[in-house]
Amino acid sequence: MFETLATFTALTPGALAFLLAAGFIAGLVRGFAGFALSAIIMASAAVVIPPVELIPVCFLMEGVASIAMFRGGWRDADLGVVWVLVIGSAIGVPLGLLATTSISVEGSQLAALCLILMLTLAQLFKMVPRAIGSRPGLYATGLGAGIATGLASVGGMVVALYVLSRQDDAARMRGSLVMFLFGGMFTTGVTLTLYGLLDGESLRRGLVLAPVVLLGVLLGTLLFRPSLVPFYRRFCLFLLCVLSVAGLVRLI
Repeated sequence: MFETLATFTALTPGALAFLLAAGFIAGLVRGFAGFALSAIIMASAAVVIPPVELIPVCFLMEGVASIAMFRGGWRDADLGVVWVLVIGSAIGVPLGLLATTSISVEGSQLAALCLILMLTLAQLFKMVPRAIGSRPGLYATGLGAGIATGLASVGGMVVALYVLSRQDDAARMRGSLVMFLFGGMFTTGVTLTLYGLLDGESLRRGLVLAPVVLLGVLLGTLLFRPSLVPFYRRFCLFLLCVLSVAGLVRLI
């Protein structure tokens, strides 16, 4: 049975098992934190599957997670903030993609991850300027997230930093992240289609991985309960640190 699934997905049994484990953990974190699914899959499964093959799979899994979390996200999110971020990001993505013609992919990823790590550490130690959580900061974050997505596929982490800097209650922060990622699905889908990355192989892998990711998302959502809410912001900041460092290690 498992070997049949491996053949269906054009992966070795070992690579498929690794991808399924990474998908479950990523779904669990996504269900609790509201983001980081793609980053976790990329940081872990890239050791056995080329990153370019993981990009469309991550997109499909983000879609599964976003649909599963849509109801709660819509209820809790600050939608006024979310739509500004989504529109700004849509404007910024082409700029980021354009910049890749003059900047190496590795260099852009290195710069983006270093910036995210520094800003995250600043938040942990409460040294973030108030301007980051202001209205101008909102517009800059939306545009910056789009550029970061085009350059290094880390736009969600940029938005997470902004949302966490606003000091809202945990449910609103999480809901805003969920709805931003839901809105970003459409622009990302268009981009992947134009670049020819959404093919039959990606769809087959997504079909096999989806139930495992969905199970993780549902369990993670159950973990988001009142007794753990006080730890939400700090957990997310530590998560951003870990993801940034993991990305830097992979590049170096």
